[in-house]
Amino acid sequence: MERWGIDLSKQAFKFSAAHFLIFPDGSCERLHGHNYRVFIQVDAGITEHGLVIDFKRIKPVVKELVDELDEHLLLPGEHPGLGVKERGDGVTEVTYAGRYYAAPTEDVIVLPINNTSSENLAWVLGRRLLDELQQRFPSVRPDRLSVGVEETNGQLGRWEWIEPAD
Repeated sequence: MERWGIDLSKQAFKFSAAHFLIFPDGSCERLHGHNYRVFIQVDAGITEHGLVIDFKRIKPVVKELVDELDEHLLLPGEHPGLGVKERGDGVTEVTYAGRYYAAPTEDVIVLPINNTSSENLAWVLGRRLLDELQQRFPSVRPDRLSVGVEETNGQLGRWEWIEPAD
């Protein structure tokens, strides 16, 4: 069996964001930030032109997705103990285990995850990228999509999607 794929690891695939992890014992990290880097692998059939997908076409899609997260406070909207409330004055209040944060609503992104781990951020970006590939490039049929989100050098969370067998 032969497979083709592309790997993307561009300097532009980065975002800076604040977050805090919530641990299984209920404790949490202090609010802090990372300069995240994103890595993409796409395996798919090869076209008659010898391409999986044109790099020039996929790079802007990935850049759009990482730019959406850039310079935001990322919150896990599905964590049962986290409280997130938008006030009427453009401020979002966040509470967890006696902690209180307030930030401009435009600076806050509540994600459909239970924790803001690198693994979950990779899932968010990966699902969005898979949807975008299917919408923008219907002729590209990925067999596998892998997304890695590195929060610090050498520390990366990864998500992978594999096309189900027929």
